[in-house]
Amino acid sequence: MQTTISVLVFFSLLTLIRGLQIKEQAARIDVHGRLKQVMSGEETVCIRQVELSRPLSERIFRPLLIVMAQIATRLLPGEVLQRLEKKVQQSGGHGALSARDYLGLKVLLALGLPTFVYLMHRGVWSAQLAVTTVFAVIIGWRFPEIQLKRSARIRCVQLEKIFPEVLDLLTVSVGAGLGFDGALAKVVEKSNGPVSDEFKRVLQEIKMGKSRRDAMRDFGDRSGVADIKTFTGAIVQADQLGINISSTLKHQAEQMRRKRRQRVEEQAMKAPVKMLIPLLVFIFPTIFIVLLGPALIQILENFAVM
Repeated sequence: MQTTISVLVFFSLLTLIRGLQIKEQAARIDVHGRLKQVMSGEETVCIRQVELSRPLSERIFRPLLIVMAQIATRLLPGEVLQRLEKKVQQSGGHGALSARDYLGLKVLLALGLPTFVYLMHRGVWSAQLAVTTVFAVIIGWRFPEIQLKRSARIRCVQLEKIFPEVLDLLTVSVGAGLGFDGALAKVVEKSNGPVSDEFKRVLQEIKMGKSRRDAMRDFGDRSGVADIKTFTGAIVQADQLGINISSTLKHQAEQMRRKRRQRVEEQAMKAPVKMLIPLLVFIFPTIFIVLLGPALIQILENFAVM
């Protein structure tokens, strides 16, 4: 019974964490409508109702994560938060949990899971409880970071898959006479996906005053994909040396198509090797049984007669 309760509590925590990661922090208040109502005096805004209308994760769990993050920031080295910030950027976590929230979540799970394990054992200390508590601390501390790595890996695969097509559209737009920034805006307008989101962020950073070189360099570092880093490096070099960007984009697009074809061929060459294990374990024994089974039965009958 205690084991069942522990498993239920653990999976409840996992469900809560997943809900916090997927939750988007989008504003749901009609600002213009509220201003008109306040100016006209038709409605008095009730602060309590507005507060209660917010999701439970924002009213309870987010402040708890903030407190845990503040404690962890004071006790842990700054490299931990920097590493989390890099992984959050690579996972594309815009508007979701921030690096400080993940740090608070790591501390909360590292303290919460051992506490639940201890309570489920009714406080009776033993060697088994000590080992289980240590594993609970490790799992609670590592689980948010593992989820971040998984999200970053999935996003890198998506970027690597979509980027050659987006680069072709960018090359065509520049060849049609648009400037590089205008071509990026056209790509953002005509396409969807993580590459379009990253280009949109690059344009926003340029509008806020960051140079194109720094914005593209940050995009390459943020993506975590070798092909995109090569592309951004070529664009930065072309901008520094005054090389024609159109020819640079054509060369990069051709190189990306070649690399994509090589990756597809590599995956096709791996398929027979991956199929070998199921063949040896499941298919070949069944074929041998079907083909050699009757002959084996006859041989055994002959030996029995003799």
